[in-house]
Amino acid sequence: MHVIGTAGHVDHGKSTLVAALTGIHPDRLKEEQEREMTIDLGFAWMTLSGGETVGIVDVPGHRDFIENMLAGVGGIDAALFVVAADEGVMPQTREHLAILDLLKIEGGVIALTKTDLAPDSDWLELVELDVRQAVQGSVLENAPIVPVSARTGAGLPELARALEAALALRPPRPDLGRARLSVDRVFTIAGFGTVVTGTLIDGALRLGEEIELQPSGLRGRIRGLQTHKKKEQTAVPGSRTAVNISGLDVEQIRRGQVLAHPGRYRPTRLLDVHFKLLADASGPLRHSAEVKFFTGSAEVLARVRLLGAEELPPGGEGWLQLELREPVVAVRGDRYILRRPSPSETLGGGEVTDPQPRRHRRFDEAAIAALESLRRGAPAEVLASAFQALGVVTLKEAAQRSRLEPPQAAAALKELLETGQLVLLEAGEPAPQADLLAALMPAWQALREKALQEVGAYHKANPLRRGMPREELKSRLKLAPRPFNAALRRLAQDGALEENAALVRLPGHSVSFSPQQAAAVEKLLARFAAAPYTPPSVKESQAELGEELYLALLDLGKLVQVSPEVVFRREDYDEMLRQVRAHFAQEPTLTVIQFRDRFNTSRKYALGFLEHLDALGVTVREGDFRKLRR
Repeated sequence: MHVIGTAGHVDHGKSTLVAALTGIHPDRLKEEQEREMTIDLGFAWMTLSGGETVGIVDVPGHRDFIENMLAGVGGIDAALFVVAADEGVMPQTREHLAILDLLKIEGGVIALTKTDLAPDSDWLELVELDVRQAVQGSVLENAPIVPVSARTGAGLPELARALEAALALRPPRPDLGRARLSVDRVFTIAGFGTVVTGTLIDGALRLGEEIELQPSGLRGRIRGLQTHKKKEQTAVPGSRTAVNISGLDVEQIRRGQVLAHPGRYRPTRLLDVHFKLLADASGPLRHSAEVKFFTGSAEVLARVRLLGAEELPPGGEGWLQLELREPVVAVRGDRYILRRPSPSETLGGGEVTDPQPRRHRRFDEAAIAALESLRRGAPAEVLASAFQALGVVTLKEAAQRSRLEPPQAAAALKELLETGQLVLLEAGEPAPQADLLAALMPAWQALREKALQEVGAYHKANPLRRGMPREELKSRLKLAPRPFNAALRRLAQDGALEENAALVRLPGHSVSFSPQQAAAVEKLLARFAAAPYTPPSVKESQAELGEELYLALLDLGKLVQVSPEVVFRREDYDEMLRQVRAHFAQEPTLTVIQFRDRFNTSRKYALGFLEHLDALGVTVREGDFRKLRR
């Protein structure tokens, strides 16, 4: 799924254009509608011709609300960059463009709005040239320009097609198995309770899961999920998602906090970041400057520790260590923006390189060199790629495939485990040379889901069986014995599956008979009770119950089949076994005739039972005698 974000100067028609495209007016606040100006984030959605439903985040264009704009633009896949034909490029046009550039929002379409207000075609041509010059060298340099009028509807079909083409070039958000939703709205709905919204990235959320609110650490449970007002069982990466939470009050949640699975992220108040100061900044960035830090929907005051220099000139790049006044959730590779608090100004931005650093000496060349190395290459990504290529594999095999040096491999393995990207399937001390099976979280989740689906399908197809044979599940999952056994142990430890001898079942699964089946079982068992040591044969039992119901009684242990022809009730079988052991306590040998006479049965039943004991290793045959196996 994809999300589009608007950008552009105030009163250039962003919200009106969104309403014309989608039929949904994104301005939800009464003050916004009265002033005809977006103050806070607005949301809408549209269905493209290919069937994909995409979310739209409408952001404010007024300079006084730039910080609200930053809360919504961070999680988008493409920009709908709006320039009014009657005014052309304006101050916030350039500021929004700079922000898109810093956040690396590479996909987009430029909408030349209000074309019905342009004096003539020559004027439109001049404005288009002005726009093309403004975006030169930016992420929107090659974006198409589509003239439109929300009032007349001219150009709207062409704009929708251009947006669809731009999104087609954007790959779907990967499922890294570490879902996080940066909260941009929180409210209550009567009868449902607390609801938060945001763009979901890095993983999926599922109905009923426990969640953790960071950085507070408060926990709740997912009561409901919606995407574009449609109820979902699972919210996928890249979707605009509303989460109904039980266990948390609206007063406990605020914009900028992150919703995730428990224990998956560690908040931080210190960040190592690479930074680019805008060329048109009003002055240099100096060491110890106070700034506003924006990432996701979070906004936090921070102090700049400039590494390797006393100041950074406009247009310059360098390394910063940011001391945050409040903790945030960030991971390596997250984009961010810095703004000057007063007078308000967008300074620049960049990428988080280390979200959990130690405090560096400012002019420590080794620390700066390490940051440069970390920025150029990401050992954790290299190791993750090895796991992705190999599937369920040992740590040693993945480390060898990655070709990382031992210290890098150790650090990468630690990062993948700490961030929850890697799942260990066997117990032991994780190390690059360890012979322990592991899998990337998405691969593990896919394997887990496949296993549960297969077992559930088996239960549905075989309602009278206690469980699915382990070997059949292994065959369907197409796993070698060791990975299968490790995966099954992990699923059993997690409570997702239960093992019982050679069978696997979903928790809570049990065999239940219909009234007709129960009556048939009771009738047959009465025949067994009437002649416990000369009971109905296997063939007779199957004929009376049907093969499926007969196998269910074997599964449940109510019957014990000792040969292709002979079967006993469990209690009668246990009594025969007890008496055989009692016989051997008095006599060293047992014959078929002695057994037949002891139970007043026939040779067929006696031979069937004794050969069964031989096969189990309880007895051993020597000529016409049997002895208890020592």
